[in-house]
Amino acid sequence: MLQINDLTFDAWGRRFFEKAGVSLPPGSKVGLVGRNGVGKSTLFKLIMGELVAGGDEIVLPRNTRIGQVAQEHPATPMSLIDTILEAHEERHTLLTRLETADPEEMGDIWTRLIEIDSDAAPAKAAEILAGLGFSTEDLERPMAEFSGGWRMRVALAAALFSEPDLLLLDEPTNYLDLEGAMWLEARLKKYPHTALIISHDRELLNNSCTHILHLAAAKLEIYTGGYDDFEKMRAEKSRLQLSAKAKQEAERAHLQSFVDRFKAKASKAAQAQSRMKRLAKMEPVATTIEERVAPFTLPSPPRPLAPPLIRLERANVGYEEGRPILKNLNLRMDLDDRIGLLGVNGAGKSTFAKLIAGALGVQTGEFHRDRKMRVGWFHQHQIEAMDPEDTALEIIRRAMPEASESSRRSRLAQFGLPFEKQETTVENLSGGERARLLLNLVAMDAPHMLILDEPTNHLDIDSRRALLDALNDYEGAVILITHDRSLMELVADRLWLAADGSIKPFDGDMDDYAKFVIDRARVAARAPSQVKREEPATPPPPPPAPRPAAGMAGPLKRRLEAAEAVVARTTKALGEIDAVLADPAIYVKDPRKAADLGQKRLKAQAAVDKAEAEWMEIAEQLSAVEA
Repeated sequence: MLQINDLTFDAWGRRFFEKAGVSLPPGSKVGLVGRNGVGKSTLFKLIMGELVAGGDEIVLPRNTRIGQVAQEHPATPMSLIDTILEAHEERHTLLTRLETADPEEMGDIWTRLIEIDSDAAPAKAAEILAGLGFSTEDLERPMAEFSGGWRMRVALAAALFSEPDLLLLDEPTNYLDLEGAMWLEARLKKYPHTALIISHDRELLNNSCTHILHLAAAKLEIYTGGYDDFEKMRAEKSRLQLSAKAKQEAERAHLQSFVDRFKAKASKAAQAQSRMKRLAKMEPVATTIEERVAPFTLPSPPRPLAPPLIRLERANVGYEEGRPILKNLNLRMDLDDRIGLLGVNGAGKSTFAKLIAGALGVQTGEFHRDRKMRVGWFHQHQIEAMDPEDTALEIIRRAMPEASESSRRSRLAQFGLPFEKQETTVENLSGGERARLLLNLVAMDAPHMLILDEPTNHLDIDSRRALLDALNDYEGAVILITHDRSLMELVADRLWLAADGSIKPFDGDMDDYAKFVIDRARVAARAPSQVKREEPATPPPPPPAPRPAAGMAGPLKRRLEAAEAVVARTTKALGEIDAVLADPAIYVKDPRKAADLGQKRLKAQAAVDKAEAEWMEIAEQLSAVEA
């Protein structure tokens, strides 16, 4: 599908690629991984043609449709469902042409619409939107009413709906909640074409990708399997490299010893000269150089507090005197609790975080919170609210007003910000560096509880592992809100679900929750109100026309042959479905498949009926001409 040959590219004073090459198999789902800043997004821009390397290094099959998620979809007056339907350019063009097409052309248009399953498009669009968190009521809302984050989801939905031959996704889970990330993971797994995905989400890379493309040291290398497979193969490769290097160094030492002993002796001069040549020609074995990842510093509280840290009884939580966002909360947390907070965006997770952090009180009910409890609260809005002209050193000066300058710089170095980065403005720090700074700052005073709201959005996989290690060493309580399923599974020992205006314990693990999310999206997508009726759903009745002229016989015969082919094709498809449904065993072994086939049969029967009606109409016109 995609062929990259000897790609060399320099920009902004650095080399991103040097004679890099790779070939992506057709239909593969490839996870593009590498440290932050190595050039993953730059590769996307080269594939899209936004940057030019200077030759024919990037090769795609002719007429390949490439799809990429825009920053966010524009805030237009068009409805959400129509916006998604328009993303399928061929379907939209055919329906537009149908309104003004000549009778001779309409048959060809309808043939193509049937081939691309045009009638199923509204239901398919509704399923994608439901999976990404949109409600039934949202479908008719104009795009202008959605926030930037939701319009990012619209852009992702449009890209998935249009099904390009090569789909490019850059950190698609960063603007999704856990439920959306789980749904996307399942959707990508069955995507019908090739996809190249930049991601640091280990679960998505393991469960959705058939290959991992690693970008490091300006080179591209592809591995078969998911991210865990990639790590094992890379570790084995590194082990073999080190073994080969040790053998080579031993041989080099042996040869050098011979040269040193005998190069001055005439009788051994020839052998010494031969070994010197071997030494000169010996290529050093390349070894994988692992970059050091700075650990996170999450100090544990020095003195534990008496349990419970918090207790909620029949509590209602909201803003000012408005209706409560969360009702009838009956929950308790102790010092050793690790709570994973689940729920779709808007279910009240952030409201609950504000309550526990002390930024919000209860409207009614009881909320017992230890007055000595210190809480460290990290959320994404902190990154967005940072002054772009501020520096890490100025921020730490405010956080440590009594400390010496050397102590402040030493603390920043512990956070993973080396000396040369400490006076860099926030605007010029990477997202990962900003997240590191804030995560370490909120935990600097050894809080009794950490509330982490999407802490991994800007962190690469190695930094996420470092955060996981720090959380496992931390001895306080944790409330974790994240779309990173791997982090949630490895940190949380209990799950709470925000849904239906309350928060309650979830009975199950993350696998149970993933199944719950996918089933819920499937049910929501099948709701009749979510399938928008489109016009024209059937061909408009032809206007009264004069008796066909004899010269139209030729075109009508060609249209009749095309219509016969459509009838044959649709009838064959219907027969294949009926053959499967005729087997009684399917209803016992796989009732879900039987139900899906039943839905497909309804569509296939409708396609046959439509094709036969068109064939009859054309046949009657031809009979009139021939008469």
